Amino acid sequence: MKKTVLILGANGRFGQNSAEAFENAGWSVRRFDRKTQDLTQAAWGTQLIVNAWNPLYPDWAKDVPRLTRQVIEVARKTGATVLIPGNVYNFGADAPPPWAEESGQMARNPLGRIRIDMERAYRDSGVRTIILRAGDFIDTQPSGNWFDLALVKKLDKGVFTYPGNPDIPHAWAYLPDLARVAVGLAEQGDKLPTFANVHFPGYTLTGHEMRQALERVTGRSLKIRRFSYLPLHLARPFWPLGAKLLEMRYLWSTPHWLSGERLHEILPGFRDTPVEIALASAIPPHSVEGQIDPDKAMATG
Repeated sequence: MKKTVLILGANGRFGQNSAEAFENAGWSVRRFDRKTQDLTQAAWGTQLIVNAWNPLYPDWAKDVPRLTRQVIEVARKTGATVLIPGNVYNFGADAPPPWAEESGQMARNPLGRIRIDMERAYRDSGVRTIILRAGDFIDTQPSGNWFDLALVKKLDKGVFTYPGNPDIPHAWAYLPDLARVAVGLAEQGDKLPTFANVHFPGYTLTGHEMRQALERVTGRSLKIRRFSYLPLHLARPFWPLGAKLLEMRYLWSTPHWLSGERLHEILPGFRDTPVEIALASAIPPHSVEGQIDPDKAMATG
């Protein structure tokens, strides 16, 4: 029997990639339109709800608890499993790496506490839930994340912009890979615990390692330049999003990476896309000197 998934936030970064991955895996995919559809009706008959809704940071305190209650209520009525793309905000600056499923969630800042409370609500609800936790996204198209808005914005000028300490490791997730893992976990069904918290390790790279990988992909020598937070500080009094971006700045000065032991126990056959192939699909075409040779990139991965 063909399984059906409902994607909430299907126009967003994780939503788009997961919809494509589930379709490629043979699932029937429903993309929810909150302007025209009723959530309960849209979810009826589905086996999975992918909750990729992600309000703007300034709206989290108001919207995340409300959306969480709404999705939990619908999942209870329909019996669907809920899959959520988790992030690393829960751990805070004081949790020692690697960040594993059992690591203490020590965040004290508002955005981190909201994510902790959200996950606790799902765990306490008894609704079958999968938290798929990952680091910063690398997407195949510009989607408003750190990678495309800062790091690679000036590659065509030979500049790699980095938001923090380039000597420390940082967790990255290539979205097509993360979406493939979402499908793999969803297809485990009742083999997973009722509340399954699974980490996706992706790529662990320092800023210098990211720059070197981009040099191999682009054929350019790249100069590293530190991102200036001064405009965010100046804008903070009248731009709420700027204040929230500064709140999360600590992730660029906190060494962190995710343990993948549990994931590889569940999906032993999963293989990451080589980092050069992922980066080649994510950077603007005009950043590359000549043509990208996928075979060469694969060989250096």
